Amino acid sequence: MPDLSDIDLGRRARRLRVDTLVRLRWLAIAGQSAAVLGTYFGLRFPLPIGPCLLGIAVSAALNLTLRLRLSRTHRLADGPAAALLGFDILQLSALLYLTGGIENPFVMLFLAPVMISAVSLPGRLTLTLAALMIVCATGLTVEHMPLPWFADERLALPLLYRISIWVALVLGAAFIGIYAARVAEEARRLGDALTATELILAREQHLTQLDGLAAAAAHELGTPLATIALVTAELRKQTPQDAATKEDLALLAQEIARCRTILGKLTSLSEDSDGVFDRMKLSQLIEEVVEPQRNFGVEVRVSQTGDGPEPVCLRNPGLMYGLGNLVENAIDFARSEVRIGAVWSSQAVTVMIEDDGPGFLPDVLGHLGEPYVSSRFDRRAKSEEGSGLGLGLFIAKTLLERSGASVKTANADPPETGARITIRWSRELFERGRSAAPRMLRREEPTGQAA
Repeated sequence: MPDLSDIDLGRRARRLRVDTLVRLRWLAIAGQSAAVLGTYFGLRFPLPIGPCLLGIAVSAALNLTLRLRLSRTHRLADGPAAALLGFDILQLSALLYLTGGIENPFVMLFLAPVMISAVSLPGRLTLTLAALMIVCATGLTVEHMPLPWFADERLALPLLYRISIWVALVLGAAFIGIYAARVAEEARRLGDALTATELILAREQHLTQLDGLAAAAAHELGTPLATIALVTAELRKQTPQDAATKEDLALLAQEIARCRTILGKLTSLSEDSDGVFDRMKLSQLIEEVVEPQRNFGVEVRVSQTGDGPEPVCLRNPGLMYGLGNLVENAIDFARSEVRIGAVWSSQAVTVMIEDDGPGFLPDVLGHLGEPYVSSRFDRRAKSEEGSGLGLGLFIAKTLLERSGASVKTANADPPETGARITIRWSRELFERGRSAAPRMLRREEPTGQAA
């Protein structure tokens, strides 16, 4: 599996599709045409209908060109997408100039390209388009043709009122742009985090499938090994041999027997995968999670207590990864000690992970477990690229919740310091288990599984 840092988590898929822009522009063209024709023929207001229809025709021609030259599924790079949105701003500016400038109530349509850019394009391009919109709105405030009105009347709005419209337009663009960008960014981060979770699960599933691959190898090697054993036995019986040849054939027979023993063990892996080796006690689960973290200069203390027999769960890669990630985080931020306590009863199983570090900051405590929320730089700093974004905690929380657990984060009760994470299952869910990755179907005899 490749490293998660080397994988494009869907950024290319978030680019604007040509079909999306074309459909939106057709909608705008229809609205502009209805407004111009309705004003001219319906209300009988005088306006330069020829130049207005020419401006609309240019937009339609661009749409036809895009439809003919590019496929519907083509995704535009950021630069061309911004250029098309910039064209929409300029085309709307030309129509507004001909029909009253900033006094025209349709001036609010300036907000549409800015909002689309805020959702789909980088911030610098959105700022560029917003600046273009402000420049056009400023020009339309100062200079424009008269607003279409009754032939014997002229509607002239005061400069102060036009400036107020300009201010409202700019503030509206800023608010909508910031809000849309924030919502889109949160959606992107959540999508990235979920994709990363799926990659982690896929990696763990590859590990669980190694037993099937081993069984397949044993099955395929069995036939040629049997042939070698038969030929060796025949040579030992029928061929006149000197001492050296006899010794070589005896060694060959010994190694064949050894190979058969090894292949027998590999074959049994797939048969045992649903048996005793797939079940483990709670103490064994915690020990497997903690063992790789014991040599980092931080003492890890494990305590266990409960009523009745110790809970036994299915071996679940997602569960083990989630617990391991939380233990690793606790060790990262601990000063000298990490405490892991396991408590069980007939109704519930609880695992509590505590460290003696600085704890979680109050302003992020309520958001922990969401992707890209972290107090990394306020606790012990790490130098790895991408560390401290909260993605690991999100993945761990997601995997544990998929196993049926509830995960709660808190700080230790004063005067103690440090962070505390409590994972709780109902005993029935813990012992029954929820597989983090579906098992592959097997045939009756050991065969390979798709990796």
